[in-house]
Amino acid sequence: SGLIPEPTLEEKISMLAKGSEHCFGVGLTSVVDAGLGHQEIALMDSLQQANQLKMQTYVMLSPTKKNFETYMKKGPYHTPYMHIESIKLYADGALGSRGACMLEPYADDPGNYGFLVTPRKELKDLAQKAYDNNYQVNTHAIGDSANRVTLEVYGEILGGKNDRRWRIEHAQVIHPDDFALFGKYSVIPAVNTTHATSDMYWADERLGEKRLNHAYAYKDLLEENDWLTNGSDFPVEHINPLYGFYAAVARKDLEDYPEGGFQTENALNRQQALKAMTIWAARGMFEENQKGSLEPGKQADFVVTDKDIMETD
Repeated sequence: SGLIPEPTLEEKISMLAKGSEHCFGVGLTSVVDAGLGHQEIALMDSLQQANQLKMQTYVMLSPTKKNFETYMKKGPYHTPYMHIESIKLYADGALGSRGACMLEPYADDPGNYGFLVTPRKELKDLAQKAYDNNYQVNTHAIGDSANRVTLEVYGEILGGKNDRRWRIEHAQVIHPDDFALFGKYSVIPAVNTTHATSDMYWADERLGEKRLNHAYAYKDLLEENDWLTNGSDFPVEHINPLYGFYAAVARKDLEDYPEGGFQTENALNRQQALKAMTIWAARGMFEENQKGSLEPGKQADFVVTDKDIMETD
């Protein structure tokens, strides 16, 4: 309905093919697609089945009635290329646009707390539906209020330690009182480490120094369950996973700024950063027995680099 016409079927097929080539080009062998509609899933599935789309995908369902009828109510959906076993929800918006839902007002916009984009009751109803169908719930939450609401809703349904692997996508700003809830309910922080290095130039303006200390806190989040996943969050960020590895470890941008690194007390070490994009990422989509490490019986997903990223400067 906008000014840009909807792409034709041919254009969509061409874009998917190009997209997967770009992903393979930077060493991605599986992609998690966070929230797709029924038509998009059907198109990708048909292209994969016809061997025209070779990228493996873990697809999160957008929470539509059609998706629930077609997939969720029938249990997990598996083909050699596609795996569907989760839904994607949105608690709030983004920090940059002040759409992230905060417990206290924005430092640079007094009186504005941001907002929840999905009411709490609706989040809970959808999460309960997923729970009843053995589906994973993955909720976008940026602000400390949105994260608290999501953790509480998850906790009300999950009740304690579990292996459901429900995720919070981004888990960007967390109130210090709430970190423990990730461990208490076995909630997985699905973080995007390049957000720290993209947002660091202005995040203090939005949050103020005090709250900034509990934002992009990947090490603190890791310590709750001893694992987390790290994705690039493309197309918001660049697809190259090495950027995420570098941001996690060095906490700097590609110009080597800031000199000492940004809040390095929350950096991951190289081994943690590598696992977050390989074996833990696979675990975050229930595929740790098929992929994510080089072991007998698993897929031979090799990525060749010119330098050893575990040693190089």
